[in-house]
Amino acid sequence: MPKIFTIEKLNFIKKDTSIEEYKWETTNKLSDEVNSQNLVFDIRKLLPNTYSFPFHFHHNSEELFYIIEGEATLRTQESKRIVKKGDIVFMEIGATGAHQLYNHSDAICVYLDLRTKNKIDIVEYPDSNKINFMPQFELFDKQNGKVNYYDGEENPKLFWDKD
Repeated sequence: MPKIFTIEKLNFIKKDTSIEEYKWETTNKLSDEVNSQNLVFDIRKLLPNTYSFPFHFHHNSEELFYIIEGEATLRTQESKRIVKKGDIVFMEIGATGAHQLYNHSDAICVYLDLRTKNKIDIVEYPDSNKINFMPQFELFDKQNGKVNYYDGEENPKLFWDKD
């Protein structure tokens, strides 16, 4: 049976992190509410002057953003560009699909985050030289072993400024 989600009726949870620049709001995985077999999706609110997840790409999962409200700057391996209400952004598998959003505006950016669900995915974080084994969520620095999620991500602006 189809399930309709109304944004105004959704409950958002603030994701508190040890790094102020990564604080944003999200719904619980809406895909869990409908027992989705192939997709993972939720709605996110990217607050002003905050970043989405650290810059990353997937080895076995495609991802798509649909900007519902507001705007943000999208960082890829090749450039930075503004995405705004109504834009659909597709990230392919592999390094060419690396991405991160930054809300450069004074308003909240609301977007749908939709990705394919696979039994195993490896996520790489080029800025911090980490890999993440999903769905176990086990992170490793490529040279120093097991690490925490935000290790090496302490000042995301530095990575943006060097591009």
